[in-house]
Amino acid sequence: MFGVLTVFSAYGQYPEIENTLDKKVKSFLEKNASEWRDMNVPLTDGKILYDIIVENGYTSAVEIGTSTGHSAIWIAWALSKTGGKLITIEIDKTRYLQAKANFRKAGVLKYIDVRLADAHELVPELKGEFDFVFCDADKYWYKNYFIAMDPKLKKGACFTAHNTSTRLNGIGEFLRYVENLETYDTTIDQTSRAGISKSFKK
Repeated sequence: MFGVLTVFSAYGQYPEIENTLDKKVKSFLEKNASEWRDMNVPLTDGKILYDIIVENGYTSAVEIGTSTGHSAIWIAWALSKTGGKLITIEIDKTRYLQAKANFRKAGVLKYIDVRLADAHELVPELKGEFDFVFCDADKYWYKNYFIAMDPKLKKGACFTAHNTSTRLNGIGEFLRYVENLETYDTTIDQTSRAGISKSFKK
């Protein structure tokens, strides 16, 4: 399978360095470890997303809410191992441009299709089948994003959502919905301080 060992550094967990790209991505992440603000996920959550993708061999991913690109770099890094690609969507032009620059510097731009768009409009219009989603945009719209993506998700796919340790701002409605679906198994990763829900399609 796609299992990769983990090593530790002063900045936290990183996958084992196997090639030049790994070295470049890790170097970029370490250099910018204290710079990820503006609604980006912490390093630990990036590693959780990486592990889900690599362990399941996912290849077709969607991220709803790019910010300046921290989580997308982790997702793209994982997809470099599985031969996949990420579509990531950001509504704010300044964050979109910064994310694109970060992807280039990290060496993962070729694994990412960066879209400047309103996810409310673009997500329902996405074509194709996908096996991984990371949702980290407007919380009150999580349920709508899930409903729009559900028909596009393959059997075995995983829909993840950030900040699910709280059930405020629409997250409670989203969790109640997915937790009651017989077609999905949903858990919340408690190793994430913010909480990452993981809904696997049966």
